[in-house]
Amino acid sequence: MALYESEHTKFMREWMEKHPEELQEQKKGRALWWDKPPQTLDSMKDNAAAEVPNKAYYYDTN
Repeated sequence: MALYESEHTKFMREWMEKHPEELQEQKKGRALWWDKPPQTLDSMKDNAAAEVPNKAYYYDTN
């Protein structure tokens, strides 16, 4: 364990001890925004086919 622990870390540890239900919410949020299911070969092909090529000059509006 580190010798120094920030005020924020202490607060979060105490908060999680007092509100254990927040762990489930944290896991649901992580699954929603970060954890992605493994891709299949078909979905990879569909994603590649749906890709729009970039313009030669990125900032050209025409």
